Amino acid sequence: MEVRHPRNDILIFLLSAFLLISCSTSTPLATPQVVTVYSTSAAQPWLTPLYVCAESFAVISRVDDSSSADIVLRLGEPKVLTSSAYQIDSEDILIVAHRQSPVQNLTLEGARALFAGQGDPSVQVWVYALDEDVQEVFDQSVMAGRIVTSSAHVAVTPQQMSDTLVNESSAIGILPRHWKVGDTREVFMVATVPVLAVTNSEPQGVIKELIACLQK
Repeated sequence: MEVRHPRNDILIFLLSAFLLISCSTSTPLATPQVVTVYSTSAAQPWLTPLYVCAESFAVISRVDDSSSADIVLRLGEPKVLTSSAYQIDSEDILIVAHRQSPVQNLTLEGARALFAGQGDPSVQVWVYALDEDVQEVFDQSVMAGRIVTSSAHVAVTPQQMSDTLVNESSAIGILPRHWKVGDTREVFMVATVPVLAVTNSEPQGVIKELIACLQK
């Protein structure tokens, strides 16, 4: 008959308890860093890959003020760049019309004349506010110092512009290629511009990792 020493039972109990505690206790996860992001309306498609990049180590918080953001996403270089900017992609800026529009194809001179109000009066011209990144590209690449006609309609966002061009057969406007959908036709290629992630200073830590991920 086997005789067990009480001390052995105590040792086995203590060892079992230690192993149980060791298995149930894990290293606490580091709290993800919050990164504030501002995106222009035109650059919103690049928010999706940013969220994907941030899944494991950062929390993205969108803000309405670009000056308070850790990262600003935009199309094309700003008129004045006083901070760091990193290209994460490129995007085509197009002049787009409805499939049934009388406008078929445009030259640079024809596009400039149309948006200056010297084209077919039946065509409904759509633009953006002057400070929108897409409009800045258009003004620099097409208008070259000339003023857009005062009769032009103003879209608040590329989504509104896209919806208008899909639904209005006489409409013609400006769209980034990512926003071109539905029954529309490209009639002029304005420019190919960089998609930029702009930071107030040289990125470090999590922000640097996010930008590097976006550039892959």
